[in-house]
Amino acid sequence: MRQPSRNPQTYDDSPIPLTLEGLTRLKERLSHLKQSLPHLMEEAARTAAYGDRSDNAEYKDAKSTLRRTHRQIWTIEDQLKRVRIVKSRKNTSGKVELGSTVVVESSKGAKSTFQIVGSFETNPAGGRISHLSPLGAALIDHKKGDAVTFKTARGPQEYRILRVR
Repeated sequence: MRQPSRNPQTYDDSPIPLTLEGLTRLKERLSHLKQSLPHLMEEAARTAAYGDRSDNAEYKDAKSTLRRTHRQIWTIEDQLKRVRIVKSRKNTSGKVELGSTVVVESSKGAKSTFQIVGSFETNPAGGRISHLSPLGAALIDHKKGDAVTFKTARGPQEYRILRVR
């Protein structure tokens, strides 16, 4: 397998914060991709037998899928080397930090609960926001009772921290 070339100006080698659940999902994804390789290689070989490869759309598609899968495997293996586990533990400092669960109230009175996670695990609809998102960054290092303001496309928003776990 030929390794994808890396552009040194764009390669990111920073640590990746993940929960144990996120690490498990990433490893499962890698395992699934590796298990699909034999089938993808067989498909590429089968379609190559159709003849002239320059006009063989099925072969080009199979080869493209195989390359994409190899690239995804390489990317996940690289990410796994850079993982920093965010442990779920009782928050003794009282400050919002990576891994904390925060209950907030908007200026309109709506309450929401968010878990602060790394950017690889975000799911805003599921209550998991990145520590790099506008709200996540605003909440970091604040305590219960603090009011935080952050900018959005609709203008500034304000939330009050009700609880930090």
